[in-house]
Amino acid sequence: MKTLIVTVITVFSSCCMAQEANGENIQGDFDGNGTKEYAYTKVSDCGDECEGKCETTIYFSDKKIKPIIISPANQGSLYNLGDLNGDGKEEIGFYPNWCTSCWHPFYVYTLSKTGWKPLLPSISTHCNQWEEDKFPIKKDPKKKGYVIVTSSKWEDDDIKISSKSVKVN
Repeated sequence: MKTLIVTVITVFSSCCMAQEANGENIQGDFDGNGTKEYAYTKVSDCGDECEGKCETTIYFSDKKIKPIIISPANQGSLYNLGDLNGDGKEEIGFYPNWCTSCWHPFYVYTLSKTGWKPLLPSISTHCNQWEEDKFPIKKDPKKKGYVIVTSSKWEDDDIKISSKSVKVN
């Protein structure tokens, strides 16, 4: 019985929480065909001090899935966000690295018939938010078709972290 409970909790947790890439790639069913693909990143034209074009491209093991180009970005972290909008495809998140500042956008992409598009505008985040373990997006468990967006903003001479429920489909 204990094994069954642990298994159920593990499966439930993996379905409800974003999965960060471990190492070089992340796995997911980003095109909704029932087969898992791998996503991985490659940086081009970016020096140690972030001079140059600094583009990071997200490639997929299934070459039929078009890559995503993020600029400026000097590498970054990939996340499998699960199916946030209920279309049967897992969304992908990207948190870019940069050489200066603690302010970074968090990007959320969904695959449409014409290619990748933002699920919603980029989410403003500050490293304080990440240090407090306040992830930028998750499914709203109380409202179907909504996500909870957690973002950072400069307000009253301080960094404020706030969350709100947003419709995505």
